[in-house]
Amino acid sequence: MKMNKYLRIVVLCTLSLCVFSCGLYSKYDPSKEPAVYTDSLLSSPYTETGETLAIDTVDWHDLFTDPALQALIDTALVRNLDLRIAHEHVEQAQAGLLGAKLAYLPSIQLVPQAGFSPQYSIKQGQYDLVASASWEIDIFGRTLNSLRGAKAAKAMTGDYEQAARCGLIAGVASTYYTLLMLDAQLAVAQTTDSSWAQTVETIRSMKEAGMANEAGVRQLEANYYAIRTAVLDFTQQIATVENALNLLLARPCGTPIRRDSLRTSYIRPSYIEGRGEVVSVPVSLLYNRPDVRAAQNAMAQAHYARQLATANCLPSLSLSGLFGWTNHSYNVSLDPMTMISNLAASLFVPVFQSGRNIAQVRAAKSQQEESRLNFAKTVLAAGNEVNEALIAYQTTNAKEKLYAAQVDALSKAHEATSFLMQFGSTTYLEVLTAQNTLLNAQYTQIANLAQERMAVVALYHALGGGRERQASAD
Repeated sequence: MKMNKYLRIVVLCTLSLCVFSCGLYSKYDPSKEPAVYTDSLLSSPYTETGETLAIDTVDWHDLFTDPALQALIDTALVRNLDLRIAHEHVEQAQAGLLGAKLAYLPSIQLVPQAGFSPQYSIKQGQYDLVASASWEIDIFGRTLNSLRGAKAAKAMTGDYEQAARCGLIAGVASTYYTLLMLDAQLAVAQTTDSSWAQTVETIRSMKEAGMANEAGVRQLEANYYAIRTAVLDFTQQIATVENALNLLLARPCGTPIRRDSLRTSYIRPSYIEGRGEVVSVPVSLLYNRPDVRAAQNAMAQAHYARQLATANCLPSLSLSGLFGWTNHSYNVSLDPMTMISNLAASLFVPVFQSGRNIAQVRAAKSQQEESRLNFAKTVLAAGNEVNEALIAYQTTNAKEKLYAAQVDALSKAHEATSFLMQFGSTTYLEVLTAQNTLLNAQYTQIANLAQERMAVVALYHALGGGRERQASAD
């Protein structure tokens, strides 16, 4: 009677463990994440309005059509050290995944032993040739969750590699356009230097003719020296940016960089032009970003880590076996060699370790919640970056015609004041003001043109790399 009672208890405990263990085999499902981490983050202004951004499907070769820039990006993708390090991280994760797959196989060890006493002959020695094997039956999903976690980790490192690749492309393009901006500003400064030297000579002649005073001559000379100083500053900045670009390309500093001019270096703006003042971002685009995918894979990894920690609180069943040959047994010499074998099963039930295992479960739960919060943070940052890039492009594009009109008006004003000064109809201060205002407007116009191009680069980066991203992911 008592035996039946104990049998029922054992059966009930076994069924309970089986039912409980079903939850430890569940695959990660992003759709079951709390809404606070998904849909609510992508509400206005990130909701889809029926209009899509074609830039998210374009290859970078089609977006950055400058041949010199394309050559620099191709070189960076081959030589950049950070990208190569990221690739090695993927290889390491692949090795970890292979180890997790091999955990399903039994562990086998071959242990040959031999020993004899000097007072006896070798024939009277003792010899063992034994192979032992052990295999843990995956009742509660320890091995399965380890494998799935390793797959998520491998996918996450792949996402990081793609993020590094996309960031490298954007970094090279942005640095390239910064270099073109400085080239254009240097050209303006050099042109102004030449024209201002003529202006100084003119006012010196006017002073000798009694049409100008010493203060006017010195003021214009001081402004001329300031322009020459700006030429040196731009030259230094160009060298600094060239070194930064060579660093991205893993080339020695001072290596010449072939490049085009800012105005002829073209980016296809038709992908985002003509969309009005406000452009919404489809939700799906944010999930194409490598960092968002990596954050989602981190949630999957935390999901499996929690299930693994829970499984460690439950019993484990292992099978072990022994097979081989020996010439001795229980200190009795056997001759010739005798075959031996053994098969056993062991059940390990954590008792005194339960406190530590429960603490690990609590830590795994906290890490899972942390991964969800990091995902939420990543999605919010992604939407913010896309919106900022769109606003920057739309603003700089709208300013382009205004700056062109401003520079044209100031150029005519400078010509008029220079002409009038030669006939004494205006003062040197008006010429000085007209020249400085024109110079600053030209600098600003060039900077705005470069910012427009860099805004497209930033949008390409914010959307995760376009079609090149998808090809690499496949």
